[in-house]
Amino acid sequence: MHHQSLFVFDIETVPDTDAVPNLTGFAEADVVARRAELERYHLEITQGKNAFARQPFHKVVAISFLHAEIERAGEREVYYLKELRSGGAEASSEKDLIKGFFGFIDRHRPRLVSFNGRGFDIPVLKYRAMKHGVSAHTFATLGDKWASYGARYATDWHCDLLEVMSDFGASARIRLNEAAAVMGFPGKIGVDGAMVAPMYDEGRLGEIRDYCESDVLNTYLVYLRQRLFTGAIDADGYNRAVADIIALIEAEGEARPHLGEFMAAWGVASGDRFLLD
Repeated sequence: MHHQSLFVFDIETVPDTDAVPNLTGFAEADVVARRAELERYHLEITQGKNAFARQPFHKVVAISFLHAEIERAGEREVYYLKELRSGGAEASSEKDLIKGFFGFIDRHRPRLVSFNGRGFDIPVLKYRAMKHGVSAHTFATLGDKWASYGARYATDWHCDLLEVMSDFGASARIRLNEAAAVMGFPGKIGVDGAMVAPMYDEGRLGEIRDYCESDVLNTYLVYLRQRLFTGAIDADGYNRAVADIIALIEAEGEARPHLGEFMAAWGVASGDRFLLD
């Protein structure tokens, strides 16, 4: 299948404290106490090795994505940036976010691009969709055993950069921030995943969305380098895709200050060399 668009995405989550009484019988209503109980449970089942909640116990509070059209010139691809935006407005429920995510796939059938999307984001979205009774028919059924959104090695359908760049575990699985540091991209700017739950508690959802969008931009930039490495795009295609990002930031940076901060950090990280020679 020749996908006509890219969908580069990232999610932000907080622990699902509503599930705690059903999981362990812990009935105290305090959110902080329930989070501590969820950590205690995961430490118990992992013999003290990992307090991080398993995928079903993550409530989605923001989904950010970059949408780009794919055009083909012979054996190479050219990408045209269409939008960078987020779900997660105060009026949006988790169910709305998840319906929007899978609805986009229903409508556009894009190539997915993520960093650890197979290990975390997609499993979380699947479990939460089932929690809320959300159908994801196209995602679940399109394609076949070898070429589909669920086929691990079908990177034309879902390119999880964490998997692809490690040769599916043959070498070390690095962090997005590490890849960004090596390639001259901004990486994390003042926020990391451990800060999301406290920010959510403080009502700082807009900042969470901004952080999520920055991760999406980093993911897209790393993806462009990976595609250049494989020959799927050439240097001119890379530079025009990067120029689209710069144009978006210049057009929207005043209204969306986090994009201007991203651009400034990108200049520092790259020595103000945004394009390839």
